[in-house]
Amino acid sequence: MSAMLMMKQVTKTYGDGGQTMSVLHNLDLTVNEGEFVAVLGPSGSGKSTFLSTAGALLTPTSGEIYIDGEPLSNKDKRELTELRLQKIGFMFQSAQLLPYLKVEEQLLYVAKLAKLGTKEAKVRATYLLKRLEIWERRNHYPEQLSGGEKQRVAIARAWMNKPAILFADEPTASLDFQRGKEVVRMIAEEVKSEGKAAVMVTHDERMLEWCDRVLHLEDGILIEHL
Repeated sequence: MSAMLMMKQVTKTYGDGGQTMSVLHNLDLTVNEGEFVAVLGPSGSGKSTFLSTAGALLTPTSGEIYIDGEPLSNKDKRELTELRLQKIGFMFQSAQLLPYLKVEEQLLYVAKLAKLGTKEAKVRATYLLKRLEIWERRNHYPEQLSGGEKQRVAIARAWMNKPAILFADEPTASLDFQRGKEVVRMIAEEVKSEGKAAVMVTHDERMLEWCDRVLHLEDGILIEHL
């Protein structure tokens, strides 16, 4: 089993004028293929910083991060952008769909950025939209979709580039309980069926039944409660 994400002694500090604040402190984490990990923590505990750092959007102050075996520290800005396109999927609180693109076009746009072939992209988009039961809405614009439908499109888009790992930041925050559970279940199923990995940051403990491991971010350190 290969590690999709490995964080070794990762520290992230912010500071100016001699004052520094450590948000992540010597943090270690390994997420393997087929694993869905949840990270819990109160508001302000650094969950978003953790996710952005793990997902190569922020650079750690020290330590090393590996995505699908590749270390991030020796990559320049262009290489990191390429790595995110090829290896990483992101889901956010709000679906963040492009308002001027129809549902299917949202997915094909990601495929184009990730340099998937046109035919392969079309097949993949069809598969994901059908799997997530949003196929019949493929020619609709985001404004014509319900909150639950938008999040399902966001999941499909996040999986479109066949990433090694998906990072989900409070993906159920804008949904009711039933829709939220559905979204988390879909992430879990995709992780298992595709042999990928996912890390979800959430404050909603009701969403944890589909997760393989639950970690708590406390004082910048990840703690596993067995």
